[in-house]
Amino acid sequence: MTVLWVDASAGASGDMLLGALAGAGVPPSVMQSAIDAVSPEPVALVVETVMRGGLAATRCTVEVTDTTQHRTWREIRTRLLEAPLPDPVRDQALRTFERLAVAEAEVHGSEPLEVHFHEVGALDAIADVVGVCAGLAHLEADVVVVSPVAVGSGSVPSAHGALPVPVPAVAQLLRGVPSYAGPDGAPAMEMCTPTGAALLTTMATQWGPQPAMVTSQIGVGAGGRDPEGHANVVRLLVGAAVPAEQPGVEELIVLETNVDDLDPRLWPEVINAVLAAGALDAWLTPIVMKKGRPAHTFRALVAPERVAQVREVVFVQTTTIGIREVPVSRHALPREMTTIEVEGQEIAVKLARLDGVVVTAQPEYDDVLRAAHALDRPVVEVLAEATALAHNLRQLA
Repeated sequence: MTVLWVDASAGASGDMLLGALAGAGVPPSVMQSAIDAVSPEPVALVVETVMRGGLAATRCTVEVTDTTQHRTWREIRTRLLEAPLPDPVRDQALRTFERLAVAEAEVHGSEPLEVHFHEVGALDAIADVVGVCAGLAHLEADVVVVSPVAVGSGSVPSAHGALPVPVPAVAQLLRGVPSYAGPDGAPAMEMCTPTGAALLTTMATQWGPQPAMVTSQIGVGAGGRDPEGHANVVRLLVGAAVPAEQPGVEELIVLETNVDDLDPRLWPEVINAVLAAGALDAWLTPIVMKKGRPAHTFRALVAPERVAQVREVVFVQTTTIGIREVPVSRHALPREMTTIEVEGQEIAVKLARLDGVVVTAQPEYDDVLRAAHALDRPVVEVLAEATALAHNLRQLA
């Protein structure tokens, strides 16, 4: 499975993404051919190696003829629908421009189909969107993970006057996805353009840090500026997904027996005794035996090396005269312990991970009970508060 990770921690724009794709091995001719199929006027991609913040990067400049013509989303959509493009390129380009149009319409209170693309439209935006979509299709990625997006700070000039950063269209496009102002020490500047935001939110299948992958190609796409304090680049890592780590598999034994003549009040002590003898778990199931007799099935989950000790405890502590042994396999998630505090009372929390991600965070009930008694509060209240804190811990882990 091919995975792309887009590092947008220094922002993103269409030309930066074009450069990153070219640097990652996409032939510029692939992107140029798609642009030529759509653009109503000549557009040329010029690819060169530059330095940004001490890093070598690929700069992809979009050279267009002088034009003052603005185009509506309706006109651009018609050109995309009629152009001889592969379906994956056409579909992604349509979705990207539609995102731009909807965001601009929301900001300016107009209809999406009638939105005139000014700063984000024209020929360079057509080249950016169509070229990037063609490059992504060339890589045939199954998963695209995008990091939190740096948007920048300060203000930028526009046809409508100075706009705060992130500009309204970018803020609209990045709703619901992780973004932030940018690297510490970065100057006040726009780091993510509307075209960049639309491309990132269209291509992303996931958001977050670099996934487990074997990287084969790296592209570093340069922005037009080389500011002090950070490298103005987008990084693109291409590789194969590492197979998901499977939970550990343990070969264990279940000891089980049916008992119909033991005083039920003794079962809690039996369970405590087998756990003390090394059982990993023990439980009781009510059943009905022959002749309609009420009874219990007692089971204990045991590692092979502890079977003899646990078996002896069951024979001694119960009235059974026969025990079955059933081999089983257990898939166990890696787990770890941490703590939370409720009004100064420490409560242990058990965390379990799947593929390194915390999927369960549960407070230990005995600690909850102790804390409730110490605080003279109802157990149900302390449990609810501890569970909420454990959930927050899970989100941060």
